[in-house]
Amino acid sequence: MSLYKIAVIGDRESVLGFRALGLEVYSADEDSVKDIFKRLSHRESRYAIIYVTEDFVPLLSAEISAVADELVPAIIPIPSKNGSLGLGAAALSSTVERAVGANIL
Repeated sequence: MSLYKIAVIGDRESVLGFRALGLEVYSADEDSVKDIFKRLSHRESRYAIIYVTEDFVPLLSAEISAVADELVPAIIPIPSKNGSLGLGAAALSSTVERAVGANIL
């Protein structure tokens, strides 16, 4: 039986609370986020879900696109301590539209 893990990437203040939920937390900055994401999104790392704070999503657009069609990991944008940029809702809407064939949201 293979076990998958869940990770959260973001600035320290935004992700620290996820540790209390048992998730693996990776504190990042603009210089380190790409390396952390590449390491975690590699198939052998065994992460099924990687939450990324919305502040870092634009910096990771190429890396996220590279794994977008893979079954795992699922990349899910979440708001940071600065609030939501709407990227998570936009990603969900796009995914639903691709799956259903129309924007039902």
